[in-house]
Amino acid sequence: MSSRPSSEPRTPGPPPDAVPGDPRRGDDARPAAALREMRWWDLAPVLELERELFPEDAWSPGMFWSELAHARGPSATRRYLVAEQESRLVGYGGLAAVDGTGDIQTIATARDQWGSGLGARLLTELLHAATDFECHEVLLEVRVDNLRAQRLYERFGFEPIGFRRGYYQPGNHDALVMRRTTQTSSEAPSVQGT
Repeated sequence: MSSRPSSEPRTPGPPPDAVPGDPRRGDDARPAAALREMRWWDLAPVLELERELFPEDAWSPGMFWSELAHARGPSATRRYLVAEQESRLVGYGGLAAVDGTGDIQTIATARDQWGSGLGARLLTELLHAATDFECHEVLLEVRVDNLRAQRLYERFGFEPIGFRRGYYQPGNHDALVMRRTTQTSSEAPSVQGT
């Protein structure tokens, strides 16, 4: 149940030191990542990215297998996505839904995707899934020192509601618990240009 680092809003216009193919250019120098449902064959690259981004508290293969076991069929309670760019997995995210409450289980983007808007795209799709599951609220946990992710979640209407001391183990890092009540699609923030 951990929220992972994600992207910051893109600044308008390319910075002066941007080079062709640089995600900071602000143009279509490289194709946008494609989002799709996570499947079992995605687990090896997902786990590789997971270990790279979260060496202290990376999810185990069993944790991902357990989540995916609840992601298909008529009684599905999970929605897991991956983002691919040029045949490379560059992000993933997952949502669990139980009794009208959604919980962002994980969301992560490769470091070279930070600032590209990919985190916002993943979060948007997970919030759409929460709507499909008829969730009236969505919760998440995020490390108290992960300000980048907190800013993203605040843009999407998440508000802090409490702390979980020592939530992330083995590093014993605290988590900020955030909640977003269901909004209509017209109230959701735009992710264009992020």
